[in-house]
Amino acid sequence: MDGFIKSIPNEIKIVAVSKTHSCETVQHAYNSGLRIFGENKPQELVKKYNELPKDIEWHFIGHLQTNKIKYIVPFVSLIHSVDSPRLLAEINKEAAKRNRIIKCLLQLHIAMEETKFGFSVKELQEYLSTKEFLAHTFVKIVGLMGIATFTDNTNQIRSEFHTLRTVFDELKKTTFVGNSDFCELSMGMSNDYKIAISEGSTIIRIGSLIFGERNYSK
Repeated sequence: MDGFIKSIPNEIKIVAVSKTHSCETVQHAYNSGLRIFGENKPQELVKKYNELPKDIEWHFIGHLQTNKIKYIVPFVSLIHSVDSPRLLAEINKEAAKRNRIIKCLLQLHIAMEETKFGFSVKELQEYLSTKEFLAHTFVKIVGLMGIATFTDNTNQIRSEFHTLRTVFDELKKTTFVGNSDFCELSMGMSNDYKIAISEGSTIIRIGSLIFGERNYSK
């Protein structure tokens, strides 16, 4: 773990993907210096938030169901996976109840896999120009997120990350021009983070390289 962490440039944020791992295991990673952890199930995230140090920055990284938003809104630091207008509207609604502004990333569908979630480039461009989007005052869009195709074809992975970076750069010049908060590009996991970093990622989501293989029996 330590060797991996030291190999990552200081300006890159590491989200330790702790889903399915015990609080004890997360505490060990915390003791090693990690402070940002990512979960994909609201109930598990709430449990770990309650039991672990309060200076941990919790990120939600999975597909989020609208009826589960209320559980994480009181404390979540960043939601990576806003993949539809309806989801953002519900996050804004629950955040308003708590009088919190929730930082979010908009998820772009970049993979050649239908099982992945996210906006298409066209859908995202159209949505960002709507009055509905502009009316959401309890969410703050701080960047984009994407998941590449799970493949050994590194050229394909690089192309998908490059697409995400291109959209990100274009939005910085248009919709989010002059907005310094729009600065995060979450892409890259244990199998492709090096490519992601070379393509401009600012946040990588790392599980197995930190914790080992996940326990899928939970």
